[in-house]
Amino acid sequence: MNELSTTPDNTNGEPCLTVTHPFHPLFGQTFPLLSQSYAWGEERVFFADPQTSKVRSLPLAWTNLALPDPFRVVPGDKAVLRFEDLQQLVQFLRQERAHNREDH
Repeated sequence: MNELSTTPDNTNGEPCLTVTHPFHPLFGQTFPLLSQSYAWGEERVFFADPQTSKVRSLPLAWTNLALPDPFRVVPGDKAVLRFEDLQQLVQFLRQERAHNREDH
């Protein structure tokens, strides 16, 4: 297993992950990390489900192992829109303005 320096340790010194996605049924639960790799088009973490003993995986972004979202870190949770959202809004408004000019 590739050990990551950013992976938190549980009380036994093993790397572990905590599910942070607020709508996931395992939210808040911590599991020993088996591995982390790129699969199904995204970075994923793998862990053993203690109830079924089967290996499960989740997107890395749904765990505490994901890097913090710059959208939340930089503005201190005060920004209303992401830069990409603002770009889309500007494009939409320009299209609406052009459409309204054609109608008049």
